[in-house]
This record gives sequence, structure tokens and C-alpha cells, in this order.
Amino acid sequence: MKTTSVVLAAGQGTRMNSSTPKVLHPLLGYPLVWHSLETARQASREKPVLVIGHAAEAVRQAVG
Repeated sequence: MKTTSVVLAAGQGTRMNSSTPKVLHPLLGYPLVWHSLETARQASREKPVLVIGHAAEAVRQAVG
């Protein structure tokens, strides 16, 4: 049976009082979304699915 991870990365982060999208804030030198994707990659052999919304182009550039 195949298992695929879905990472939800569409939030604006308005409560963070920052113009940077929430998922792009750095943690230990990498954007928050990177940590979620790395965990998803380790959990399954299938490629994770990334759901993006706010600042989609910036998120695409950050994760490749």
C-alpha cells in the first residue's frame, strides 16, 4: 500500500505581524516548510504533496 504525505503550506501568518509568509520564516537556517517536507520525505517513499496558497511563487522558489 502506498502512503503519500500532504503538507499544508497555504497560510498567510497574519498573527505573526510579518510580511514574510509563515512557512518561509527561518528555523535553524531553513524555512519552516522545508522541515515539514524533509519529515514527509523520511516517512514515505512517495513524493510529498505540497498545498500552497498565499505567496505561492515565493514558496515555490524556496522549496524548488
